[in-house]
Amino acid sequence: MEGYGVPEIFNTDQGSQFTSPVFTKVLRDNNVQISMDGKGRALDNIFIERFWGSIKSEKIYLKLPSGGLDLYRQVIDYIVFYNSKRRHK
Repeated sequence: MEGYGVPEIFNTDQGSQFTSPVFTKVLRDNNVQISMDGKGRALDNIFIERFWGSIKSEKIYLKLPSGGLDLYRQVIDYIVFYNSKRRHK
């Protein structure tokens, strides 16, 4: 939060990474209001869920990254492809 400021509200789904005591403590210690979608509410986030499914199946799983920098480059490359060249239904 140092470089970007502290948000007033942090909204997530109820994934274990977001409900963990370590994660929620950071939010509480910084007076950030925690907001979580209801259990089983995948449709609340359907567009980003579809995007992450696409990037994993069309890019990441086809050529596993060799490290963090490689993963970063693959994500950037895919976002450019997704926004400018990929056909959408």
